[in-house]
Amino acid sequence: MGTRMTPLLQILDEARWAPSGDNTQPWTFEPRGERHVVVHGRDTRDHVVYDLRGEASQLSLGALLETMAIAATRFGWTTSIARRRDMPESRPTFDVHFDPHGAPTDPLAQQIQVRSVQRRPLSTRALTDVERAAMQAALPEGYTVRWLEGRGMRWTCARLMFRNAHLRLTMPEAYTVHRDVIEWDATRSVDRVPDQALGADAISLRVMRVAMKSWTRVQFANRFLAGTWLPRLQMDLLPAWACAAHLVIIADREPASIDDHVMAGRAVQRLWLEATRLGLWQQPEMTPIIFARYARLGIRFTQTARLQAKAPAIASELRGLLGDDAVRAIWMGRIGAGQAPSARSVRRPLEQLLAPQAIGQAQENLP
Repeated sequence: MGTRMTPLLQILDEARWAPSGDNTQPWTFEPRGERHVVVHGRDTRDHVVYDLRGEASQLSLGALLETMAIAATRFGWTTSIARRRDMPESRPTFDVHFDPHGAPTDPLAQQIQVRSVQRRPLSTRALTDVERAAMQAALPEGYTVRWLEGRGMRWTCARLMFRNAHLRLTMPEAYTVHRDVIEWDATRSVDRVPDQALGADAISLRVMRVAMKSWTRVQFANRFLAGTWLPRLQMDLLPAWACAAHLVIIADREPASIDDHVMAGRAVQRLWLEATRLGLWQQPEMTPIIFARYARLGIRFTQTARLQAKAPAIASELRGLLGDDAVRAIWMGRIGAGQAPSARSVRRPLEQLLAPQAIGQAQENLP
């Protein structure tokens, strides 16, 4: 086995650090020569309530493709990407070609592996004009940032996150997702989220671990032990208050296609990497956008009628925050300065992300 990876494999090794919902990493790579790779995407609509139309996975794939393009500039390569139109919607597939045209190194390349999610409280220091301008400038044409700042607005966002979390934590369809994505007693996880990165204290984590052994236990805790209050306070209300601001990325038009959501993911990754370059941390706050979209489109996401009925209220609150921009919101998160997270999701090794038909060709170049 070789000891030096080819430039293409080095690009893929960087690209795998792109963000994805609950660290699902919904992609495999099939190298087809020195400067061509096929990215085989998949979505999680069949088992993740937050991805019933595949849009969350498409956003992640966009972040992956943008990360790939940024990493390629380390070698002076430019990137062209084409989606295969004959593939099923649930399996977006992309041909990525690299050209050695002497592209300058993108300064965001240094932030690819640094970027992470910080779920714990952040500094409430206000963002500077320079920081806001830099993050806006990092976005491609067609996207703008709405900043939700100040004590009053942070509190309004915190209440929204608190109420939205009640829906997440009392829905059986979400329970199975949460149960499967947490790796307990961990500060690192290659394919899930380590419990130490959730933002809850040790006592809360112990209670959560016991309760999440079955949906019956979760229901009992929610009904008789005020089971959602402590996690919502620690992981939603307080962090949403303890930050510099909340941000929402707005597209020029409502995303409607796979390509729209992929492009949105590319925009999100650029802003997130720029925030990292500025020494700022971010935590996604996507479920209000997801539930609001389900409500607007009449999508049934739970068999529990009283919980299904809560989605229009979430949509109404989001519209109260953003007005007509709410239907064009592609991303929401909280942001601020602070310490780097002490626990985080990492990634599967590159050899585990190679398509089976490509392993033999690439193996001799993997260290």
